[in-house]
Amino acid sequence: MANIRQLDKRRKSVRNIRKITRTMELIATARFKKAMDRAAAATDYTKAITKIVQDLAKSGTDVTHPLLMPHESVKAVDMLVLTANRGLCGGYNGSVVRAALQKRAEIKEQADSGCTSVSGKRGISAFRFANVPVEKTYTEFDDQPSFDAVAKIADELISRYITGRIDRVDVAYTRFVSSSKQIPVVETLLPFSGIEVPQDDSAKGSKIRDDYEFLPSAAGILEEVVPASFRARLFKCFLDAAVSEQIARMVAMKSATENAGDLIKSLSRTFNRARQSKITQEIMEIIGGVEALG
Repeated sequence: MANIRQLDKRRKSVRNIRKITRTMELIATARFKKAMDRAAAATDYTKAITKIVQDLAKSGTDVTHPLLMPHESVKAVDMLVLTANRGLCGGYNGSVVRAALQKRAEIKEQADSGCTSVSGKRGISAFRFANVPVEKTYTEFDDQPSFDAVAKIADELISRYITGRIDRVDVAYTRFVSSSKQIPVVETLLPFSGIEVPQDDSAKGSKIRDDYEFLPSAAGILEEVVPASFRARLFKCFLDAAVSEQIARMVAMKSATENAGDLIKSLSRTFNRARQSKITQEIMEIIGGVEALG
């Protein structure tokens, strides 16, 4: 027979856990809404400035920018992995780490150097557990990453790429598609992908934009716009990661709350049966004692 006192104690414990998971679900929901608003606002800006860079690259001028030009060979690749500082968010951290480790193994086959940076305590712990060396770590980013802090990382990567110390920059993060779909990806941010830069007159065709006037010069504009576009794209990765983390935590805590409710119902049924059985036993003992006295 189950111990009534132990069953009641366990039921109270599960109830307390359910209160905690429910509270965490509500907090994650509130943070998700704020993070999603920031990501939505940054999406339009990122698309617009990337489109400007694409148009400038096809404007028919002889001026280009080092960030638009791929290196002849890829010998050094920097990878930045974006994870969370906290757990209790389902498989969010694990999926990003697995994608990053798989990509890193592919990079090792073609590149012999490069720096691996990880943002988030969970990712740092996972890489250390896997005995993967991490050169730089960041733990200051949460559900509201600062653009200034991200810009510092972006400027360092830009400097390393322009000076030739690295040939490519990959970012592993969870891309936010919708509230029901988030995809762990490894995206190449440098050199700029999807931008066709005319190399000579023969490469210039009908797609060349001729409706631009550059003041003071095309070189000066590219010098400002291209790095700004890279900063915006990297910041968008951080925002996507923040939104996806809150969604994952919200879903995980909702599932935990529902499971706790089911467990409480099961424990309550077991508790009631055990209590009823004990009461019946006590009644039978009383009746047996009365009959013995009579």
